[in-house]
Parts: sequence; structure tokens; C-alpha cells
Amino acid sequence: MAKYRLLRERVVAAALVGPGEVLVPPPATDTELVRAHDADYVQHVASGTLERAAVRRIGFPWSPQLVERSRRSVGATIAASRAALADGVAVSLAGGTHHASRDRGEGFCVFNDAAVAARAMQAEGRARRVVILDCDVHQGNGTAAIFAEDSTVFTFDLFGAHNYPFEKVPSDLDVPLEDGATDDVYLDALERGVARALACADADLAIYLAGADPFAGDRLGRLAVSKSGLAARDRRVLERCRAAGIPVAVTMGGGYAADVRDTVDIHFETVRLAALESALPSGAVSAFAPPAFRPIPRVERGTRRSRGPALHDLPP
Repeated sequence: MAKYRLLRERVVAAALVGPGEVLVPPPATDTELVRAHDADYVQHVASGTLERAAVRRIGFPWSPQLVERSRRSVGATIAASRAALADGVAVSLAGGTHHASRDRGEGFCVFNDAAVAARAMQAEGRARRVVILDCDVHQGNGTAAIFAEDSTVFTFDLFGAHNYPFEKVPSDLDVPLEDGATDDVYLDALERGVARALACADADLAIYLAGADPFAGDRLGRLAVSKSGLAARDRRVLERCRAAGIPVAVTMGGGYAADVRDTVDIHFETVRLAALESALPSGAVSAFAPPAFRPIPRVERGTRRSRGPALHDLPP
């Protein structure tokens, strides 16, 4: 998506990143992925042997580049989680793939970056308990399913009640909003929900999905939150976590405004506010992003093709 390239360019131009600029993370390994995903599913994704129905559910045609991009996106959230635990706040300029569940992908999500990162921090002994604060407008059904029976990861979700996915999986704390919710309604629900989530979670790390899609101008959002309202959301989440002494790894989540510049404005403000909370000098924040790839066409319903054309890397 163009928003990732444009966001990266703007973050670099504004000097919100450190001397190494935006860091390209290593891809998530099979060992890391299978902590949150079924081993057979990971193998089928890696080898291109997913059934056609599974590919259609994801929404992208299979290619080696799709696998690499998905691994790198997860790797960015893992790296941001490690950096957050060291610096207080860090950012992935991708991520938010919360529809992927243990044994399948869906909704343009192949692997669940927040779930894999949470498991990685626990396995590495960096965090005992994790809270996932999902403020993408679409409910994180995959994340909720993965951690349904796990009391060490608390899932909080603020989302549009009548938006995708239409069959929700209960999180530990769900806050559904009616269509057309404005700033006041949204921020009141956020304040109460985040306060309760942090109190219940007793977490060592927060992973925050800062979706741009609650924006009033988003084509898929169905809410009516302004840019300033979303900036207030980010500020309140970051301040609440700081007051609770909880480091925050921030991911971008969804954003589908009719004008991509609106989406980039919202994501950029998220990164700028995160930089203000970082312990790094000169107002910088550690930021991680996968290498850029050419756009991956969507799989249309009824297609007979299970594999897409070869895609080529672009310079980061």
C-alpha cells in the first residue's frame, strides 16, 4: 500500500527516527511464528500450498514476496517490542494484522504480528504479561481467538460494532461503538476502556494498534472521528501507559481514507507523539519497517488462480 512508503518518507524527513533512520527488521522465524500459529499453517504459507479457499480468505494471491513481507511485518513488531522495553516506546511502521488466527489468515492478514511479538517477549524472558490495546476500527478476532484461553495476555478492543468481521470473537474487554460515533463518544469509551484494561492486565508491555480507520473520511471505517480526535486517542493511550509504567510498542493498523494523505497524516501524528514519549535523545524514536514491495493485487471472489505473479522488491 502506498501509505507505508509515504509514511516512511515523511517520518525520515521529519527526523523522528534515530541516526540509523528506519530500521529493517529480520523476518520472523518459524520458531517465532509457531508460538502463536499452527505449525502446519505456517508450513503451508511458506511453501505456497494453501488451499484456494484459504488464499481467498486472506485476500492476497500467494507469492514468495507475500511470505517475506508478512514475516518482515511480524519481525518489525517483535523488534519494536524489544526496543520499547529498552526505551519506553518504539514503533513499527506496519503491523496490526489482527485478523490472522492460529490456523488461518483472513482480511489481508497472514500472520498475527501482535500475537507473535507477545509470545516472543514472553519466550525471551523480557515480559511476563502483555496487554494488547487494539484501536483499529475492525475487531481483532484473530488476536482474541489466539489468546482466548491465556490469562497472561490481556486483549482490549475498541471497534465499530457493525463493521468487519461480522462474527466477532470475544476479547477480554470489548468496547463496540455504533456507526457514526464522534470524538466525544469515542474518547470517552477509550478512556474508560484503557483504564480498565491496564488495571486488569498487570502488564510488563503494551502492544498498541493505532489504526487510522476510525477517521470520518475512511472508506471502511463507518465512524466519524476527526484527525484531532485520533491524535487525542494516541496521546491518552501513551500517557496512560507511561503513568502505569508500561512500555509501549506501537503498530499502525488499518487506514483506507479516500485520500491516502489523510491516512498518512494520522499515522504520522501517531509516530510523532510516540517520539515525544521515547527515552531516546533529540526527540527520536526507534522505528522499524519491512522492505517495500510492489503492490499485491487482491484475490477477487471466484478466481481460479491460487498463486499470484512474481513480485519484485523495491529499495527500502
